Amino acid sequence: MQHRKSVSLGVMLAAAVAMPALAQQAPVKIGMVTTLSGPGGYLGQDIRDAFKLAIDMNGGKLGGAPVELVVEDDALKPGQGKQIAEKMLKTDGIKIMTGIVFSNVAGATVPDIVDAGALYVSPNAAPSNFAGKECNENYFVVSWQNDSLHESAGQHATNLGYKKAFILAPNYQAGKDALAGFKRLFKGEIVGEVYTRLDQTDFAPEMAQIRSANPDVVFQFHPGGLGIAFLRQYQQAGLLGKTPMVLAEPSLDATTLKAVGDAALGLSVTAHWNTDFDNASNKAFVEAFTKAYNRVPTYYASQGYDTALAIASALRATGGKADVPALRKALAKADFQSVRGAFKFGPNQHPVQDWYALKVEKGADGAPVLKTEGKVLSNHSDAYAKDCKL
Repeated sequence: MQHRKSVSLGVMLAAAVAMPALAQQAPVKIGMVTTLSGPGGYLGQDIRDAFKLAIDMNGGKLGGAPVELVVEDDALKPGQGKQIAEKMLKTDGIKIMTGIVFSNVAGATVPDIVDAGALYVSPNAAPSNFAGKECNENYFVVSWQNDSLHESAGQHATNLGYKKAFILAPNYQAGKDALAGFKRLFKGEIVGEVYTRLDQTDFAPEMAQIRSANPDVVFQFHPGGLGIAFLRQYQQAGLLGKTPMVLAEPSLDATTLKAVGDAALGLSVTAHWNTDFDNASNKAFVEAFTKAYNRVPTYYASQGYDTALAIASALRATGGKADVPALRKALAKADFQSVRGAFKFGPNQHPVQDWYALKVEKGADGAPVLKTEGKVLSNHSDAYAKDCKL
């Protein structure tokens, strides 16, 4: 009798070992290097939280495959981002990476990732040098190319009839791309062009320069805490009611708007997405994000969510395998329902998408909200796609 029990137990153990691999599939690891601390920390937090939301909404899976999100804070330090990526690649064996917020971190990190044969899918930073001659088959951007983000603001300022603009941005790659982008589509005169510091908190000298130049409009790119400080000081300097401001979305997101309050009323903004976009994917995202985190999602959150959806579409196509060539082929199809509506990748694997004019108005509860007014650019790509040979 004892012998029979042993045999039966042995058969059961053998059957368990022989279970299909799919039932015991190890999670696909996705590495997220992002900025979670400092004045720009909420940008990375929103990207992370929205990406996690997409996983949670699908039972811990993306594209039917179980996934493990490995998150590390780069603290807006290029060297730290580079070290984290190296560990994820070499120690953790991660083949899919995402998360970088700032272009200076991307510049130090992305080349190592793609050269190592891994896939990098950007939810935010997209510097100009990676969009043209230095494009890479393993590099995809779900957000926008840096310049095109601000080209929309230049076009909007032109549409509004402004003739003289004073423009400002931090002195790093995304700041340079911002001013280049604005100037590319603004048809008026640039009466002042200033580069600020990426860690600057006092903008008194710049306020004096703006007042002296007496422009029709001010365009400034200062993401995160920088934008909050700039807008508050612009109001304190008495310029808000005197000189209009046209902004691209990073300078006035839901968090910035909540921080500056009524000071933002009347400001003109351009964006590729807004909470009021009327499509099923966006409605589901905004409702789920607000319920999960008790705050309004920012543009960064929408991009983090879309990035997760893009990766999910690729994993679905590969049957959950982290096979980079197969993932790459699937990603290029952009087979997912973006929260912004129409979306496709151009020849350099950067978005081709629409851009919209937004205005800050009082909402039903009396608090300032961003309302979508109309379209500024349709099926807009970027200035560098023609130089990319993939």
